[in-house]
Amino acid sequence: MLNLLKSKAWLTAVLLLLGLILLPFVVEASLGKSWLRILDFALLYIMLALGLNIVVGYAGLLDLGYVAFYAVGAYCWALLASPHFGLNLPFWVILPAGAAIAALFGVLLGTPTLRLRGDYLAIVTLGFGEIIRIFLNNLNAPVNITNGPQGITLIEPMNLFGFSLGKKQEILGLTLSSPHLYYYLFLVFVALVVFVCMRLENSRIGRAWVAIREDEMAAAAAGINTRNIKLLAFAMGATFGGLSGGLFASFQGFVSPESFNLMESIMILSMIVLGGMGNIYGVILGALLVTVIPEALRYTGELQRALFGEVFIDPADLRMLLFGIALVLMMLLRPAGLLPSKQRRQELAEDAG
Repeated sequence: MLNLLKSKAWLTAVLLLLGLILLPFVVEASLGKSWLRILDFALLYIMLALGLNIVVGYAGLLDLGYVAFYAVGAYCWALLASPHFGLNLPFWVILPAGAAIAALFGVLLGTPTLRLRGDYLAIVTLGFGEIIRIFLNNLNAPVNITNGPQGITLIEPMNLFGFSLGKKQEILGLTLSSPHLYYYLFLVFVALVVFVCMRLENSRIGRAWVAIREDEMAAAAAGINTRNIKLLAFAMGATFGGLSGGLFASFQGFVSPESFNLMESIMILSMIVLGGMGNIYGVILGALLVTVIPEALRYTGELQRALFGEVFIDPADLRMLLFGIALVLMMLLRPAGLLPSKQRRQELAEDAG
């Protein structure tokens, strides 16, 4: 019986891996190249959502400024791999540097907010995210560091030991475009982030985060160093944000402060709430849905024209309206999310009882 279960697990893993390898070809053939780029962005958002899940889902610290760490990682790559400063450092220097600097900013954010919870913490983190965006928007005088609102262009793509992901490459007789190559790169990083999150979830640190989320005073009475554990949550979440930002800059080739506004933080938080806080698989599902559904709703204009002969509501407005209604219904019908963690489901059941 045990051997049968192991065989089924291996078969499932092999089929999943094969499906993920073939997915970009299927998406491009059926939906077009634009959807392949959306798939790449979905993987980036999965990494961001998993990072924020450490802060919000595990430690219970409401962070509305998470996009600031995303911006730090992106600008770190942009400044060190573009003509702006005339630098072109290798990826194995820039990515760890961006993640480390983002972690430092996470500690800087967490230190003055250790005594804050709930709404007060949300307001402070929101302000932190806006401060970073405004700084990036204005650090072009008297010394031009970020090029202000114009952003930084001509950013070098990822170069893996002479193998550039910014242009087509032929591998095993297959010609892979840049979005294909970045898809596989992002997939490797997503697998790495998922592995780290799983290890953290089942570790002493993960259990300490959950204890702080449930009752910080009881956790402190049990001997948990709440200050260090909370700072570690901010630092770990920020590290994943900085890593995602560096990958985003290398993929996009352009960054500007407008890419890191408050709406981005809210969307990332929505991914966690929709999928299920504290559950890795739920967060992944939420990130995929929140990334894909708004893009799919762009086609409502064609649907209106087919049904009524003209477009009554602009698709850009209608898609966000429908998406907002879907989120409201989700919170009413499944407040724990689509795939909530067992503990979260039990908490809501006890509250309902």
